[in-house]
Amino acid sequence: MKADPAVQRRLLDLAEIDAELTRLAHRRRTLPEHAQLTEAAAAVQAGKDRLVAAETAAGDLDRDIHRIEHDVEGVRARIRRDEQLLAGTGVGAKQAADLQHELQTLARRQAVLEDEQLEVMERREALGVDLEHSRGVLAEAEQTMSEIAERRDAALADLDAATAGRGRERSAMLGEIPGEVLAVYERRREHGNAGAAALRERRCGACRLELDRTFLSQLRAAPADELVHCEECGTILVRTTESGL
Repeated sequence: MKADPAVQRRLLDLAEIDAELTRLAHRRRTLPEHAQLTEAAAAVQAGKDRLVAAETAAGDLDRDIHRIEHDVEGVRARIRRDEQLLAGTGVGAKQAADLQHELQTLARRQAVLEDEQLEVMERREALGVDLEHSRGVLAEAEQTMSEIAERRDAALADLDAATAGRGRERSAMLGEIPGEVLAVYERRREHGNAGAAALRERRCGACRLELDRTFLSQLRAAPADELVHCEECGTILVRTTESGL
């Protein structure tokens, strides 16, 4: 296939743009913020899990405290009632003895409940400190994740702008290259190769291999407007003054 040497040199410009677009796409995929954001999200979720566990435990203790308070109030009410009965008239000796026995039992029950209440309240107070710590850890993790997301978004915006700019350059350049030449170039790129590369110091600019003498002799004999390909990787080879032919 024939292609004017000037067109071939434009293929090198196009290949440079495509290489830059590939690098930009790779940078977009491999931004460190992606992995950092995944780690930060995991830290936030772990913080939420710890906070939920602490809040659940606190709720259980609050219910225990309420239950014990209710039980203590019930015992105190029974004590007040028995004391009122003892203080009243018409209480026989046996009933008085029974009331005294019940008051002793109620006093012991009240003491047990109050000890239990004190223990649970101390546990609840300690858990309150843990709750505040868990909230602080979660808030810090969420702030970190927000900051990473902002950095990622800013980096993506810069990459998008650079990609859009190079894309516009590419679109403008396509009009300068004949369709059949462009088709050959694009077919090479579909196979994961560079579409075109300079032959520099007897090496292919795409695969970096030094070409053998026989093939180099063929290149020397080929007309300047002949579209030639690397015998190793198939990339369009563009001959320049630096080719070493």
